[in-house]
Amino acid sequence: MIITIVAAISIGICIFVQHPKFGKLPKRERLARIKQSPHYKNGTFQNLNYTPVLSEGISYLTVSKEFFFKKEKRVAPNKPIPTSKTDLLNLNRSSDVLVWFGHSSYFMQIDEKRILVDPVLSSSVSPLPFGMKAFEGTNIYTAHDIPEIDYLFITHDHWDHLDYKTVKTLKEKIKYVICPLGVGETLELWGYDKSRIIEQDWNETNKLDSNFIAHCMPARHFSGRIFKNKTLWAAYVLETPTMKIFIGGDGGYDVHFAEIGKHFGSIDLALLENGQNNKNWRYIHLMQDEVIQAAKDLHAKRIFPGHSAKFALANHAWDMPLTTLTELSNNANIPLITSLIGEQVNLKDSSQTFFEWWKTVE
Repeated sequence: MIITIVAAISIGICIFVQHPKFGKLPKRERLARIKQSPHYKNGTFQNLNYTPVLSEGISYLTVSKEFFFKKEKRVAPNKPIPTSKTDLLNLNRSSDVLVWFGHSSYFMQIDEKRILVDPVLSSSVSPLPFGMKAFEGTNIYTAHDIPEIDYLFITHDHWDHLDYKTVKTLKEKIKYVICPLGVGETLELWGYDKSRIIEQDWNETNKLDSNFIAHCMPARHFSGRIFKNKTLWAAYVLETPTMKIFIGGDGGYDVHFAEIGKHFGSIDLALLENGQNNKNWRYIHLMQDEVIQAAKDLHAKRIFPGHSAKFALANHAWDMPLTTLTELSNNANIPLITSLIGEQVNLKDSSQTFFEWWKTVE
């Protein structure tokens, strides 16, 4: 009977993970290209420097004990997050704006091009329908609210950055996808034509248009929807006719920020992760003081902090990232954009101000 039960569970799991949302491992020509990458060794992609998932002296047992017995009481807000919904479908094409969807998802309209970054418009970032729910009030946009998109940037294939439901539903609205090596296999599985997928290795550059250039840059992180590090993770520098935007995705602090800053001179706006961090896994997510240091390394004129205010993926107070970073940015004299989810940020207006909205929620 035990053998029968174990076999039934195993078969059920095998069937479950065949769902398209789990993606697909790269193969054939795509795998052949991956094997030529200097960042791919012994069957997986590697970071520039040694990067353990857990910090020194920390075990999964330690993390589990803290999660179950030292649970932060304010890991989620006690009432809906305040928002302000911008009508994206009727934006004037000449307006240079950014709209944050919460966590690491952004809409940008720059120099008459429309751009999406890691769009997650679903209510969960878990393969299981009951796991990792969005905070109440944060899901104000659906795929139907999104206009036609020139460039969709995907930084890596983790569930909170590459969402099956959102990306599949948006398919007919997307002209081109820019993604790291290997991620194209999953996008093709989801119905994207290969000719519309631009896969990049670190330090590769693609001219998207006469005046739009996508530079794929290193990040210190990892990847995988099931199997770890079979696809690449990345940051980007997007050069438009009038701006340079750093799209950070996820990743811990390392020398690459300074190298990027040295190469590009200055960055007009840095989209940097700021949340779901912990001293126990400090190498794969930026701590708040490292967000400031990364911005300095990049010579960033302004920071937009993401990776917070929508999902509780770490054991910290939901508003800690914004509270702490605001204080640090004031001391460092680096302007911080802290817009509401859905609020229109005018990219060329440095005088636009934002209030500390998280203080209105306990």
